[in-house]
Amino acid sequence: MTLSPDEVTRLVAAARQAASKAYAPYSDFPVGAAVLADDGRVFTGANIENASYGLTQCAERTALSEAVMAGYGRHADRPLRAMAVWAARNDHGAVTPCGACRQVMAEFLSPRAEILLTDARSGEIGCRGMADLLPDAFGLAP
Repeated sequence: MTLSPDEVTRLVAAARQAASKAYAPYSDFPVGAAVLADDGRVFTGANIENASYGLTQCAERTALSEAVMAGYGRHADRPLRAMAVWAARNDHGAVTPCGACRQVMAEFLSPRAEILLTDARSGEIGCRGMADLLPDAFGLAP
């Protein structure tokens, strides 16, 4: 992992805080995400559900949308280094992004970006490379 311990702590705390703003009345599964830019700026997002489940916006895509709107991302001059994903509860260990989020993440994060996956029960934080989360993603080559 190339992130410093302080960066990890800051990013996970931002994702956890973002989860407190989730709108999750259908799943009761609030999720937060935080994206770290090369310049240290952090963008956050939470899941925003809809009665028509396919219209739900996941936390990861919400955070990335904020970053892209501010001029950050893989295609911009201001790259994104890492993302943290946090959920208040998960019966299966660390929370992981869904397939749709992984594809959107691959569009805006470098294949070398570090993805922090948190387990709120144990407090453990795992780290995976973006390319490991979605090998052979659609889109641009590394």
